[in-house]
Amino acid sequence: MKKIKISLDAMGGDHAPEIVVEGATEAKTRYPDIDFIFFGNKDVLYPLIDSKHNLSDSEIVHTMEFIKPNDKPSNVIRRGTNTSMALAIKSVKNQSSAMVSAGNTGALMAFSKLFLKTISGINRPAIAACFPTKRGEVCMLDLGANIECDKNNLIQFALMGQAFARIVIGIKNPKVSLLNIGEEEIKGLSYIQEASEILKNLSKIINYCGYVEGDRITDGLVDVIVTDGFTGNIALKTAEGISSFFTNSLKESLKKSIFSKLGYFLAKKSLEGFRAHMDPRKYNGAVFLGLNGVVVKSHGGTDSFGFANAIGVAYDMAKYNFIEDLKKKLSTTTKYLI
Repeated sequence: MKKIKISLDAMGGDHAPEIVVEGATEAKTRYPDIDFIFFGNKDVLYPLIDSKHNLSDSEIVHTMEFIKPNDKPSNVIRRGTNTSMALAIKSVKNQSSAMVSAGNTGALMAFSKLFLKTISGINRPAIAACFPTKRGEVCMLDLGANIECDKNNLIQFALMGQAFARIVIGIKNPKVSLLNIGEEEIKGLSYIQEASEILKNLSKIINYCGYVEGDRITDGLVDVIVTDGFTGNIALKTAEGISSFFTNSLKESLKKSIFSKLGYFLAKKSLEGFRAHMDPRKYNGAVFLGLNGVVVKSHGGTDSFGFANAIGVAYDMAKYNFIEDLKKKLSTTTKYLI
């Protein structure tokens, strides 16, 4: 059995390194053909890893340096090349197939671009992640890497998102849409309209379905939603805020009276199914698409279940040759990017 080797920034995240090791243990149970390289303080990591029997083959690369959550990317680039995060990213070039970190997002993006560079044909990497919908999951990008975009960026994001949805979500022919302020062709900024026209001409290689509005993101009508990083990040944070508000309000409502508690008891099974579908840990693992290597960003405050899911995203992308698949698609679209 060919092993898939994943590098882990063991010191990144709110609850590192314990959650990183626990998540790796859970991921190893799901994927027996996975091996890990942990980057971090060996004096802390050895006791944690030794207590997990299925991590006995794991490697530890020692470093005392790590990135703090509030470190500025510009400062980190100058002084942080020997940190656990930087070393884990560097290892993707020659030691491992992917890396996962729950650390500082800005630093992770900066180091990834510095060490791995972008794929030929990609101007800028994009952050992609999945949302729950009425019919399953939807991949959305960009979620914050690129505040301003042009038509070429959106087309590249569409191709990357399509490859991501096919490999990670498992959709054979993903439906792709551009996020816009209306579904009519005359709506939206000029570069969005131009990108839409080009995507229509790429019908042989991409299943483009036109525009989608913000209130339809969770309908599950499409599998990939493409937008600029400014809009995408606002959509993401708004969705997270509404989800948190709804969940907390529901909990409080169910505690108000004996009748509401009785109602919870009667509807417990359905409510647990709803909670499982909406559980953000299931969708943990944002990906920096467009790099010459697989880099996955876990939520900093996640638990072991969520971190294991982020590892699962990296595993799928490595096992099913995401980078090579994307390069083939890009080679057929260069003539449309002006």
